[in-house]
Amino acid sequence: MKRAVLIRLGTGVFVLFALLAALLEISRDDEIVIRPAPVTPEQTDLRQADLRRCQALGAAALEDPSCLDAWAEKRRDFLRSDPTSEREE
Repeated sequence: MKRAVLIRLGTGVFVLFALLAALLEISRDDEIVIRPAPVTPEQTDLRQADLRRCQALGAAALEDPSCLDAWAEKRRDFLRSDPTSEREE
């Protein structure tokens, strides 16, 4: 009988800790704010024009140095870990 009481007591303590952890997590007030990297419309237009030109080239774009540069820049922008940092040039 004492064993059953200990099991119930342990279960109750576990449930209380789980509820406390859930309440603490809910009460946290930290929001992750993701801000887009500052890009001027002129840069966007030039990049989009380069990417469209490369798309129109088809397979020949794989050997075009300007297309390779445009894709590398697009990859850097996409994979950049800190959106507020300046672009590497």
